Amino acid sequence: MKKAFVALVAGLALGSFAAVQAKLPPAPPKSEAEKKAEADKAAAAKAKDAADLSKAEDRAVANYKRNHSGGAPAKPK
Repeated sequence: MKKAFVALVAGLALGSFAAVQAKLPPAPPKSEAEKKAEADKAAAAKAKDAADLSKAEDRAVANYKRNHSGGAPAKPK
């Protein structure tokens, strides 16, 4: 029983080592259409990020103007 267990553990260790060392085949090259679609997707994401940043900046400016309306400064304690 002990020999069977040792053989099983050794087999699992060898199998896992072989699986870790295995190399996957290289991915097939992308076609021009796939490259163009990927570039378009990246451009759309960049434009969306720029629009989101602009909106956030506008909200920050509006918040600043609302909270710092130029009234008398608060007296320090």
